[in-house]
Amino acid sequence: MPASKKIMEFMQRSSWIRKMFEEGARLKKEHGAQNVFDFSLGNPNLDPVKEVNDAIVQAAMDFTPGVHGYMPNAGFPAVRAAVAQKIREAEGVEINENSIVMTVGAGGGLNVTLKTILNPGDEVIVPKPYFVEYVFYIDNHGGKTVLVPTLSDFSLDLDAIAQAVTPNTAALLINSPNNPTGKVYTEQQINDLARLLEKKSAEIGRAIVLISDEPYRGIIYDNIAVPSILKAYSNSIVVTSFSKDLSLPGERLGYIAMNPKMDDAASTIDGLVLANRILGFVNAPSLIQRAVKGVLTNLVDVSVYRRRRDRLYSSLVDAGYDCVKPEGAFYLFPKSPISDDVQFVANLQKKLILTVPGTGFGAPGYFRIAYCVSDETIEGSLKGFREAIKEI
Repeated sequence: MPASKKIMEFMQRSSWIRKMFEEGARLKKEHGAQNVFDFSLGNPNLDPVKEVNDAIVQAAMDFTPGVHGYMPNAGFPAVRAAVAQKIREAEGVEINENSIVMTVGAGGGLNVTLKTILNPGDEVIVPKPYFVEYVFYIDNHGGKTVLVPTLSDFSLDLDAIAQAVTPNTAALLINSPNNPTGKVYTEQQINDLARLLEKKSAEIGRAIVLISDEPYRGIIYDNIAVPSILKAYSNSIVVTSFSKDLSLPGERLGYIAMNPKMDDAASTIDGLVLANRILGFVNAPSLIQRAVKGVLTNLVDVSVYRRRRDRLYSSLVDAGYDCVKPEGAFYLFPKSPISDDVQFVANLQKKLILTVPGTGFGAPGYFRIAYCVSDETIEGSLKGFREAIKEI
């Protein structure tokens, strides 16, 4: 059997979104795509704004000799400088290009980060619900995932985090705005978390690295602010991408921003650059790096996602669903009306509605709705959502 036992097991554990995708393809073929309401994938359906598209065309038309050659493994210096400037202006943090590594999306950035900081057997604390692939990323580099609960509104449970710290704790991985809940951690929560990590780091005699996965940082609502992890805690690393806020998921471009006050900062940034190379990424894609340099703040129209959130959230609550209103990203995470979230998702499929059970995100009893879909999909689904809960 060519596939290893571990990969076979991982395939089973990570199969929920894939199953929903495959089921959606079958249903669309059977009933017509316009009659199937697919909320399974977090694939942004807004196109990039004109400035971003124009920048891509301009980059593609650059025929300077050597323009497609190798670059520093950390990425083009001018691009890293532009990213650092954006962070300085948005977060008030003193950082320059020497603390930035351009990566193959946030997924690549997380793997590079974990490869750099983990020793075999090191533990990474992850609050749940969580993006399902975190567990696999941590395993990739010899780490062990330690899952901890969050509070009823999906805020960080600092007591649970404190109890999870052991002498083997290397990092805490958070995601805000969160997939799958849309939760944004407040500045007070982040500051309290930073003080806790400082205390626990002193107790165990090693710096606990705070890794923040932030691809949804630009998609926030209701004047909510996403606090700066880099400002709050010195041993911090932010990983993000341009997949969601610039709507460029297929271009696979992101970056790591390491706090320049990190313990052993020089060796850590050198480690990140080396890991980027030896994991096989070598460097982030060249053309899209050059394209985004001047359009980092040209985000998609977030008001479209906000309107869709409001329409779907209010309709589901009126129908009787229990749901925390998301503050960012483009996901709703309602409670399942029955304890078996897998069964309820199956019930929704009978209404030609595709969602993902919370079990897939470490949160049984919930289900995820990705509302980065057309208005027609949302409107067409509402009758089925109402019928499904009435039948319970």
